[in-house]
Amino acid sequence: MDIIISNSSGRPIYEQITDQIKNLIITGVLQAGDALPSIRLLAKELHISVITTKRAYEDLERDGFIETVSGKGSFVARKNTEFIREEQLRKVESYLQNAVDTAKQAGIGLSELTELLTLLYRDE
Repeated sequence: MDIIISNSSGRPIYEQITDQIKNLIITGVLQAGDALPSIRLLAKELHISVITTKRAYEDLERDGFIETVSGKGSFVARKNTEFIREEQLRKVESYLQNAVDTAKQAGIGLSELTELLTLLYRDE
């Protein structure tokens, strides 16, 4: 599992871990039932505190992305993928609404905004 931690990011490390694991689950890289590295192993691999990794796993479990089985480890939850997709779609919709509001305030037209979105989407 490739998780990249950025020290220059303004976001806490546990949030970076949480977001990247959620993304791996949403995109299907991690499937329901797949085992995650132990908290200690992931902390060692990322050269971070066990407490930080534990916080990330607790957040993932709280949000329903993983399940922890005492003595066995943490696994990707058997969660409805449609629900996960819908959750992400709502988040994108919120971001796009903010972008539309900002564009309207700045006098940016729909065609220019659409062109910008197309360029950003293709420039991954």
